[in-house]
Amino acid sequence: MPSHAESRSSPTDASTIDRQQTRQRVIEAAIGLLTRGGREAVTTRAVADAAGLQPPALYRLFGDKDGLLDAVAEHGFAAFLATKHIDPDPPDLIEDLRAGWDTAVEFGLANPALYTLMYNEPARATSAAFRAGMEILMGRVRRLAAGGWLRVDEELAAQIIHATARGAVLTWLSLPENRRSPALLTTLREAMVAAVTNQQPTVQDAGPAGAARALIATLPEQTTLSSAEQHLLEEWLKRLAADG
Repeated sequence: MPSHAESRSSPTDASTIDRQQTRQRVIEAAIGLLTRGGREAVTTRAVADAAGLQPPALYRLFGDKDGLLDAVAEHGFAAFLATKHIDPDPPDLIEDLRAGWDTAVEFGLANPALYTLMYNEPARATSAAFRAGMEILMGRVRRLAAGGWLRVDEELAAQIIHATARGAVLTWLSLPENRRSPALLTTLREAMVAAVTNQQPTVQDAGPAGAARALIATLPEQTTLSSAEQHLLEEWLKRLAADG
């Protein structure tokens, strides 16, 4: 026999589950309309009809149409995150970088309307799933830095990788189909690789900038220095890294 606490919490739990399921149904309906007809097709009335609800229900769930679009974008970031393959110790760091870039571009090309919505508003960079995806990218960048492969600092490298993938997708989608050449994507990817990585790991030669970037990447793992000493060393290393 269920306890008094269980019977008291069950209606709330059921209501929460029902709300989550309804919310997901609305998001999926909006994505369907977005995919078939673009952003203009995603009206409150059309989404409500597709989800089998009355329009006021959408306002209770999302606040307004912008809230609904934000939820659709968050769903897109989460779906993109699910496509990312995370290898904590890839055998080839440069090929791992290429594979991650290709994955990002392939998702955009497979979901053009959703991808465009995801990256239409700068404020969506606060999305939890977006930030999680950027953490995966920063992990790739940090491994490159630790191995001496990084040509620029980690933050700039991440920005270049993200910007070239995003630019590749949006440029491809803006072109007429008869002008879309796979060479565009390959060339942009290789330009990205050349911009952020070295031909050989710089820790194998005398280059101080590459060695400094490698030390910066591994600095958080050390426990010998005090916090103040670590901060000072990081400042010195960043100055050396910027000189390369």
